[in-house]
Amino acid sequence: MKRRNFIQHTALATTGILAGMPVLNAMAPYKDLIIGHGSHQYKIDMNWGALNSNFYPVNDCHEMVQDSKGRIILLTNHTKNNAIVYDKSGKLIEVWGTDYPGAHGLTLHVENGEDILYISDNARHEVIKTTIDGKVIQVFDYPKESGKYNTKESYIPTETAIAENGDVYIADGYGEQYIMHYNAQGQLLNTFGGKGEEDGKFNNAHGICIDTRNVTDPTLLITARQQNKLKRFSMDGEYIESSDLPGAYICRPVIHGTHVYLATIWSGDGSEGTGFISILDQDNRLISAPGGSIPTYQGDVLERMHQTVKVFHHPHDVCVDEDENLYVAQWNSGKTYPIKLFRV
Repeated sequence: MKRRNFIQHTALATTGILAGMPVLNAMAPYKDLIIGHGSHQYKIDMNWGALNSNFYPVNDCHEMVQDSKGRIILLTNHTKNNAIVYDKSGKLIEVWGTDYPGAHGLTLHVENGEDILYISDNARHEVIKTTIDGKVIQVFDYPKESGKYNTKESYIPTETAIAENGDVYIADGYGEQYIMHYNAQGQLLNTFGGKGEEDGKFNNAHGICIDTRNVTDPTLLITARQQNKLKRFSMDGEYIESSDLPGAYICRPVIHGTHVYLATIWSGDGSEGTGFISILDQDNRLISAPGGSIPTYQGDVLERMHQTVKVFHHPHDVCVDEDENLYVAQWNSGKTYPIKLFRV
């Protein structure tokens, strides 16, 4: 499916100050507000990373990663500066990139001791592998050899995951919903998934990561966003199980320690353009939802989630630093900079 056209109710000014929110309409109410539940609660910094938009504009802030130097890298589809590099305090370090009009997915992988980036560009219909400062190393073109695509335009990659051996998994989240498995040299090894509501298929295979919490048996976690599900597969593409998150349109899963962090969009009451963060424990149960309702289970079934505090507007990705602070990038949010959540 193509990107959903959510209705935008609110915009955040480029200063990072919240404006127009029906519940909280100024910076002051956020000063001491704690969001989240149980062991994972946070204070909000709406001004983190705010820049002069005349010089450092953003469009959609799609994804964020932290490199080995501790820097936070933001990916935006504004071609004046596709990558904005911050320190953890939100101070600008550098910008680069003018060639990625559909910059959407950002994955960092350490290869031979060096940080490497994988950029999924859904306007170019390609995945581009670069150095940490943006020099192109390799381009993964549309997978004509898979036999699943008649045109390049039908392939709209949204995310990648990189295995320890260098294998590359690409999720075609806005196209035909297949997962492509390449070796490090760019040879296509396998294709699985495709459109459908069945266990091994996807309705919006938006995000993908490798779950290494079981070090002897890594698996793939792939979002089926429109189905409100996380689907688990073997590294060879065999379906294993699903985790249901009713009310949560999951963008991509992020593994940190024993937990899974998810930026989730919510449109459950018809007032679209909202969202919250979802945090799963080692058993893949929702334990905290900053900005959302209290996670409640009836047996093994999670009750439908919803937004409770209008902090987030289309959250698209969450980056977790070594202190377990969160950085939240948002799309279709009025060209706003990310939000930082300090762990308390």
